[in-house]
Formats: sequence, structure tokens, C-alpha cells
Amino acid sequence: MASDIAEVAAELTEMATADHQAAHQANSDDPAEQLAWRRLTAQHADRLSEIMDAYGWPTPELVGEDAARAAWLIAQHADRQLDIQRRALRLMEQAVSNGAASPRDLAFLRDRTLVNDGRKQIYGTQIAGVKDGSPVPWPCEEPERMDELRAEVGIPPFAEYIAQFSTT
Repeated sequence: MASDIAEVAAELTEMATADHQAAHQANSDDPAEQLAWRRLTAQHADRLSEIMDAYGWPTPELVGEDAARAAWLIAQHADRQLDIQRRALRLMEQAVSNGAASPRDLAFLRDRTLVNDGRKQIYGTQIAGVKDGSPVPWPCEEPERMDELRAEVGIPPFAEYIAQFSTT
């Protein structure tokens, strides 16, 4: 089993590396590049689903910090496979409640899943677009409490967060 886990950890890490290398394709003007991104993220989500079937949520304790972070990234990018994304969210919620996963990462995945479901996000982690050179978040349930809720899970205030994306 330990060698199986080591193989899963290596596979998750390799998928995250491929994801990072291909991420520019997601918003490419070239439809072929967009399609390549969609195929890659779909393959990764399918494999993550198999891993979740076998092991549950890949926690740092199970697969190591890098591979656990990779699993989260794969779930984040499973935008066209909402069943897998929702399942990852449920498993990650359980892991966080057991102290076995990152509340910060869970907040990002929760917002992503809510936005993909056409609902308002909680933490303001998902950006809808740029207006006047500044990122604009998708609508939030309680915008007046956003920074308070972000602080609870270890995410910097929204203004600090978007400063890294600003084009002005």
C-alpha cells in the first residue's frame, strides 16, 4: 500500500506540473489551445475521481504536502466536471473538519464550486473579470463580511489579494 500511495503522490504532483505548464491555454485566443486545456483538466479530474474512490481525499498525511496541494489544484480546475468538483469539495470538507486539510484551500474550492453552480461565492476568491484595471469578484453572499470570512481561513483581505492581479 505504501508504494501505491507513493505512486499516487507522484502522479498527482506530475498532473499539477502539467496543469501549471498548460494553464496559459485556458484563456488563449486559439480554440485548439483551449480545447487542449479542457482535455487535460478533464483527464486529471477523471484520475482524481479514481483516486478519491480508492483513498478518499488525498490529505497531506496520506500523500504529502505537494501531492495534497496538487489534488486541490486538480479539483479547482475540474470546472466542466461539477460532479467531481462537488465530490472533492465534500471530501475536503470532511478532511478539514478532521484537521487533515487546509481551510484556506477549502475556501477557494468552495467559492469555485459555488460560482460554477451559478451561486454567490463566500470568500471572494473567484474573479469575474477586470474593470478599469482592477479585478472584480463574482458576486458574494455577504460582501460586507468578505474580509472577515477570508481572515477566518487565512486568506489576505480582498484589496491585498487583488493588488497582485491589478493592471493599473
